Amino acid sequence: MEPRVTDRPEKSRYEILAGDDGTETAGFAEYHLSEGEIAFIHTEIDPRFGGRGLGGLLARGALDDARARGLSVLPYCPFIRGWIGKHPEYAELVPETRRARFGL
Repeated sequence: MEPRVTDRPEKSRYEILAGDDGTETAGFAEYHLSEGEIAFIHTEIDPRFGGRGLGGLLARGALDDARARGLSVLPYCPFIRGWIGKHPEYAELVPETRRARFGL
């Protein structure tokens, strides 16, 4: 089954589900949501799922959802910040006045 990203607002995180049946939590990106902004604070992939590109799928899924919801992104998490740096088409999600603070 293909990995999928899902928002778990009750846990304040996006999860990527993978495994044979597609229900195992392979990783997550924690966030804090407030008035039109989503601050990503920590991302983690279970070592058993490492090396499969799931971190990138998780970042893309979470950022695509933030874009669809019209949220500004504050990438405090080094992984999310680095991923945006490698995919400049996502830098527009970070408010222009705050990009320098994040090195974007």
